[in-house]
Amino acid sequence: MILSGTVVPDSSTLLAEGAVVVEGSEIAAVGDRDEVVDRYPSHREQRYDVLIPGQVGAHIHSVQSLGRGIADDTELLDWLFDYILPMEATLTADEMEIAAKLGYLELIESGTTTAIDHLSVAHADRAFEAAGEMGIRGVLGKVLMDQRSPEGLLENTDDALAESERLIEEYHDTHGGRLRYAVTPRFAVSCTEACLRGARDLADAYDGVRIHTHASENRSEIATVEDDTGMRNIHWLDEVGLTGEDVVLAHCVWTDDEEREVLAETGTHVTHCPSSNMKLASGVAPVPDYLDRGINVALGNDGPPCNNTLDPFTEMRQAGLLGKVDCLDPTATPAATLFEMATTNGAKAAGFDRLGKLREGWRADVVGLRTDVTRATPLHDVLSHLVYGARASDVQFTMVDGEVLLSEGEVRVADAAAIREEAHRIADSLDLEEARESAQRVKP
Repeated sequence: MILSGTVVPDSSTLLAEGAVVVEGSEIAAVGDRDEVVDRYPSHREQRYDVLIPGQVGAHIHSVQSLGRGIADDTELLDWLFDYILPMEATLTADEMEIAAKLGYLELIESGTTTAIDHLSVAHADRAFEAAGEMGIRGVLGKVLMDQRSPEGLLENTDDALAESERLIEEYHDTHGGRLRYAVTPRFAVSCTEACLRGARDLADAYDGVRIHTHASENRSEIATVEDDTGMRNIHWLDEVGLTGEDVVLAHCVWTDDEEREVLAETGTHVTHCPSSNMKLASGVAPVPDYLDRGINVALGNDGPPCNNTLDPFTEMRQAGLLGKVDCLDPTATPAATLFEMATTNGAKAAGFDRLGKLREGWRADVVGLRTDVTRATPLHDVLSHLVYGARASDVQFTMVDGEVLLSEGEVRVADAAAIREEAHRIADSLDLEEARESAQRVKP
């Protein structure tokens, strides 16, 4: 297949009349459109206005999709314990599968081809099955919670780690390497020291398994961890082994200078979730400082209940605007940097090589967009439009590993209407009051 149009292979390259050749699961060539068509005369050509690498959602909660809009105007711990944990605790296996499918459907429609997905305590296997069926690339993990957890989510430490190991053995590095595992403690507030240390031991026991958790998102969270351990959050995570090149920490809004040095020295990845941090009033992550220190910063949407969308273009825009106003510097986090955060930096955080750029021999994760919209008129700077003007609804084509998931704006790997209809039915049937009372009894 030949995909042609304006090609943006990476943040510093633009081919005004370019083409990408896909053979199997890899990119065979990228170059001038006329030259490529001459070299590959037997390949079918498909044109889009703009072609970019698939974006990486480096911190999402697919299974929270059924809670979109249920918890507005609340701060983090109230949001989590009063609304989100009760909802997760009530979901059956079938409902969790629909929740995951709904999340992956939105990713496909939005041009996100890879996700680092923080699931829930139960039924994680159903999310893995959904991801495999729908063709998304992902690093998924069952949540660990062995303290301060409501009924239905509180686990025995050994049982939780054993279930994680079972999932690793069943799903890690499956579907042609497209699905991988991350050991996933919810956060230090809901995990004992034994659980956190066990997460490190488990990740070390399997090649390519990562660790994914939340850290320093909110000042109340940090105070709770400090009361428990006598240490600030990042120092505590470092103490129990949850820093390093295989670790992805979501948020990292409230860190001091010493904690930032730990992140830099250990090569720990940070995922910036600007929309979530603003909606929950958690604060502004010091992204320019992280980047200056050489910390790899990726972008994530977090969950639909604290964002409302999984639109990756929204996160680029929000990250750019938030960084500039926080620094009072219009040169902070330029468009090229934001595009890298959404693509190559996300690929590094997820642990995939040959991903995040359109390059010969790299994985064929490609997204095609339309620009025949008023928002893109005139189109002086394509990269600026992608970062500040594009939206998920502009996506017309999504490919992962050479498989077409979305074409001409239509999902090809699932019945989108049926998923949405079932999601509506489940959401209408949820009764969260009893579960909410249980969650409030263990709230920090």
